[in-house]
Amino acid sequence: MGTTTEPAEPSEPAASRPPAARPPSSLSPSRASDFMQCPLLYRFRVIDKLPEKPSPAATRGTVVHSVLERLFDVPAGERTAALARSLVTPEWERLLAARPELAELFPDHGDSASGGDGGEQTAGERLAQWLQGAEALVERWFSLEDPTRLEPAERELYVETTLDSGLVLRGYVDRLDVAPTGELRVVDYKTGKAPRPEFAAEALFQMKFYALVLWRLRGTVPRRLQLVYLGSGDVVTYDPGEHDLRSTERKLLALWDAIRRATETGDWRPRPGRLCDWCDHQQFCPEFGGTPPVYPLPVPAPRAVPVDQAR
Repeated sequence: MGTTTEPAEPSEPAASRPPAARPPSSLSPSRASDFMQCPLLYRFRVIDKLPEKPSPAATRGTVVHSVLERLFDVPAGERTAALARSLVTPEWERLLAARPELAELFPDHGDSASGGDGGEQTAGERLAQWLQGAEALVERWFSLEDPTRLEPAERELYVETTLDSGLVLRGYVDRLDVAPTGELRVVDYKTGKAPRPEFAAEALFQMKFYALVLWRLRGTVPRRLQLVYLGSGDVVTYDPGEHDLRSTERKLLALWDAIRRATETGDWRPRPGRLCDWCDHQQFCPEFGGTPPVYPLPVPAPRAVPVDQAR
């Protein structure tokens, strides 16, 4: 691995320069998942900050989350499926205004794509179909929960805490419900389908992460963790205990130690798996014949071995 990257040319506008690389200083559920999936992917996202193309699925998830958040801005009796569907297009337009690069998801320059019936779809037709898919996910939520009977204490709640070890944990909770008795329910919306049991641990780990942070912040172990899968219409619940959260904390500390060692040594190894086909960074991955960028953080020089020990 190399040392630091070359400085920007003096004539380069400051706004166009990539942000300076820094060692990671905190852990979120998504970044923890990245490292467990593939340490090299974590490096590309957190340290190198390589750009990634927006995806229709992830963008749709952002729009759906925004709709479900804003629905609670109106009185309970007005929270209808029709209103929720009507919010989809405005939320997409709001997101597009904030992130103009999302326009590349539906380019409007005369190209077309084959439709499901063998015909050709225009960019406008693909966008309309995508918005209809988002509307269907929003409408399905009404068969899983009744928003007229819910008054969330928090929506899109940013949480952050520092463990005794110094590790900073942070993230966003989709919804936090608080019962009159003070019991907490942590709710997370998923726009995909519920995973098979053998793949359910990752989503549950994310929820235990949030529960651990809330426990440290509020002194109360959440009574229930609830995953709402809008893609398949499933609701998965789990009631954690202190032993669960202490185990999660130990796992996070071990994970952070591994991240810290990789950061200091520059040794970020790829971990091939079933998700590699969807990775944006194959061109930089040794598993696909690529070469990672020069490592932008300093690493210690190799220790010299005395001649008498080298024999």
